[in-house]
Amino acid sequence: MDDQGRGPDPRPEGTPGDPSGSSAEAVLRPLPYEGVWRFTAPAVDASVPQARHAVRDLLYRQGVPVSDDLAQGLLLIVSELVTNAVRHAAVLSPVLAVEVAVGAEWVRVSVEDNHPYRPTALEADHGRTGGRGLLLVREITLEAGGVCDVEHTSGGGKVIWAALPLKPVRVP
Repeated sequence: MDDQGRGPDPRPEGTPGDPSGSSAEAVLRPLPYEGVWRFTAPAVDASVPQARHAVRDLLYRQGVPVSDDLAQGLLLIVSELVTNAVRHAAVLSPVLAVEVAVGAEWVRVSVEDNHPYRPTALEADHGRTGGRGLLLVREITLEAGGVCDVEHTSGGGKVIWAALPLKPVRVP
């Protein structure tokens, strides 16, 4: 996975709200819950609940200050992104990667696969079942005040990510 979105802000440089070049507050020391965790899984149906449970357990174990609503939104995003990778990319990508990056004021989840197709969050046909996963991811992300995107990787695949804001935490 490329390193875009890793740093003081979960968004790639040059997106709205990017603090580079501004007087962004300096981080004196990392908070106990900050870090980046990555795991891989086979692109099979059983990986969907496994990924969701792994992310839930990671957030809890690291003590990430997420509200119940934010945690549920993040877990739904993970489920949708892993489901999409399993359903649409498994032929060219038998393994997918899930990454959780947590900063002082944001949490970012992403799913990477090796399929070159770049999906878009289109308005779904209401007569069809399915086909609304990325639309749902986009809406959950926007409602939480976050950002999401799809990017190509250097290996020809893609990474789909969503970054949601955490409530600021004061460290003594």
